[in-house]
Amino acid sequence: MTIQTSHKALMILPDLKDKVALITGAGSGIGRATAVLLARQGMKVCLADLKDERLEETKQEIASAGGQAITVDIDVSDPGRVAQAFEQVAKTWGQLDMVFANAGINGVLAPIEDMEPEDWDRTLSVNLKGTFLCVKHAIPNMRENGGSIVITSSINGSRAFSNFGMSAYSSSKAGQVAFAKMAALELAQYRIRVNVICPGSIKTNIGENTQPTPELEKIKIPVKYPEGSQPLEHAPGQPEQVAHLVAFLASDASSHITGTELFIDGAESLL
Repeated sequence: MTIQTSHKALMILPDLKDKVALITGAGSGIGRATAVLLARQGMKVCLADLKDERLEETKQEIASAGGQAITVDIDVSDPGRVAQAFEQVAKTWGQLDMVFANAGINGVLAPIEDMEPEDWDRTLSVNLKGTFLCVKHAIPNMRENGGSIVITSSINGSRAFSNFGMSAYSSSKAGQVAFAKMAALELAQYRIRVNVICPGSIKTNIGENTQPTPELEKIKIPVKYPEGSQPLEHAPGQPEQVAHLVAFLASDASSHITGTELFIDGAESLL
């Protein structure tokens, strides 16, 4: 275990030295924060994302701190590119201990009657099919020695249903939870654990792939909440807070946890 101090608290972090992780959506937000934290704990990290300057910046940050990382240009809805990412990890390090299926989009936000079928399909293809593909290709790489798979779902579709226009997104996120439970039981024989994290509002750049439509105005229902929608801290969570949860699930400290969703939302979904 590694002890890290900060002005806020004394944190005991799990020892992940010499293990290998593949993280999708690693160029920004929760994916980037998790990649940096896991690398700091000694993991070798495959940074899988649509290739841009942010992905390279993440790799450089890890390298500057003495960590090991490779980058893979991936669209998680593309079976061929997902397969290539896992092949690259096997070729580079010869093992895989953890997969963080984190990539996702909010997609088009629209009333159900105005939602275009292709927009629905795109959201489910990235979020749900992408999760399936990552788990599918993790299995042959983890079957012999076991490992941990963590899926980023959401409070939407599990505890929260009032974000109007997000029917496709919420359905994809609910599907991830059900799929994880099915996978956890199926893969227990190989000592592969599958868990789901359900963040609330986290300060990331997911707004870049959110496309609200003007038609949303016709289904909005005015609801007043107490000041701040996150009761615990009165502000959105930070990617680093989620990263610490993922690190725990990646480690042997969570060796008896599988098929479980963990909410990390500052009590936002309990309002």
